[in-house]
Amino acid sequence: MQELKKIGLNYITVDLGVVTLPEDITKEQKNQLKQALHSSGLELIEDKKDILVEQIKTAVIESIHYSDTQLKVPFSAYLSNKLNLNYTYLSNMFTESEGITIAHFIITHKIERVKELIQYDELTFSEIAYKMHYSSIAHLSNQFKKMTGITLSFYKTHGQRREINIENL
Repeated sequence: MQELKKIGLNYITVDLGVVTLPEDITKEQKNQLKQALHSSGLELIEDKKDILVEQIKTAVIESIHYSDTQLKVPFSAYLSNKLNLNYTYLSNMFTESEGITIAHFIITHKIERVKELIQYDELTFSEIAYKMHYSSIAHLSNQFKKMTGITLSFYKTHGQRREINIENL
């Protein structure tokens, strides 16, 4: 939002990385915006499919890493409602763009969040399983071992500090 103001652009909304502007911008303004975003470590995404993929990623990351609210519907319904599109369409586009399914992307982020919670050492494995919406500790344990190659207990005693930026998963 600050970058928009710096170059004199008014906006209506900013949501999930999407900016709604009241009018079209000039080529010069677009170039200024690209440069301003780039200097902040961001980029301007203009392709509608790329924008949608980024919205899916953002929704997953926000839900898993930054929300304690348990979804009342399956994640597929949540995404469909949030983005106002058919889940099959979203899923196919995501897989085509990223080379993995949305489900795999979700699992990857859930396991990274589980690692983080283990490192905090404030919750039991059962509490982590509940917090991360696993049906049981066994389900969490099996998925964790499948994704990492190690058990929850081994990770707790020998785990390394997480050095992966969640946006790069």
